[in-house]
Amino acid sequence: MGKRKTGGGFSNGRSEAKSAPKASPQEKEKGLTLKDALGADVLAKLKAQADALKAQEAQERERQRVLEEERRKQEQKRLDNDFEYLLGKSGMDWKKFK
Repeated sequence: MGKRKTGGGFSNGRSEAKSAPKASPQEKEKGLTLKDALGADVLAKLKAQADALKAQEAQERERQRVLEEERRKQEQKRLDNDFEYLLGKSGMDWKKFK
């Protein structure tokens, strides 16, 4: 007698590793993206919210830039009224004029 396969089941002569694996529902969901899963209305709302946040951040950056510019102008105005600063900034040699 010859050797028999001991698989414990019915076999049609093919090995199980060579047969095409069946895609489970979980594997099908992995290929599904969030954009595909969400409805068009929800996606539109999310895009609108993202645009609103970007606009708000841009507005905040512009406000910060204006405040910083104002602060620099005020500091320069204060320094322009400070005699010691102006004297130190001056390139003239004041000892010559004594």
